[in-house]
Amino acid sequence: MERIFAVGDIHGCLDKLISLMGVIDIDPKKDRLLFIGDYIDRGTQSKEVVDYLIDLARRQSRVIFLKGNHEVLLRLYLSGADRFSFLANGGQATLDSYLKDHSHAEDNPIPSIHLDFFDNLSLYYETDHYIFVHAGLQENIPLEEQDEWDMLWIRDEFIHSDFDFGKRVIFGHTPFREPLVLENKIGIDTGAVYGNKLTCVELPAVKFYSV
Repeated sequence: MERIFAVGDIHGCLDKLISLMGVIDIDPKKDRLLFIGDYIDRGTQSKEVVDYLIDLARRQSRVIFLKGNHEVLLRLYLSGADRFSFLANGGQATLDSYLKDHSHAEDNPIPSIHLDFFDNLSLYYETDHYIFVHAGLQENIPLEEQDEWDMLWIRDEFIHSDFDFGKRVIFGHTPFREPLVLENKIGIDTGAVYGNKLTCVELPAVKFYSV
């Protein structure tokens, strides 16, 4: 069976990302690497994290990037549709990381290759045994009919649900001090940006790597 390595919310923590990638036991030709979303905001190196991930995708073909709610907030900010929510959720740190690079105009400091990265993120990824999604799912709704808002923002009603979603759900978004391991779900956001660890889960072994 193919091994999948899923990485939790990074939030601009480049040093932890680099350290984590140095300790996971992955074969880039056989295994799949998946990132659960929320690459930016709150941490100080959002731009550098995205640079790293784009370069990683150039070097490894078996990499999947999911969309997080913070990437959506950034796009809403840039479009002018909602400027407050992005800044209220740690977006200023992201803007600061991009404004350090003076090769871009200050009204849009984010390079086009990064905008393309944000615009091509997947909402979820499904295998025979797992569903990977940033925040979670609603009960009794087929995967293809799930609302995007729930998949990016849902918290307690999903986390406390013992519903059988048909496959084990691997998610981030809600930080735990240690990975949440339940029969129907595994939560891998361990609050890296809040001084805790960045976590990766190896499946199907359910083996955790944290830095």
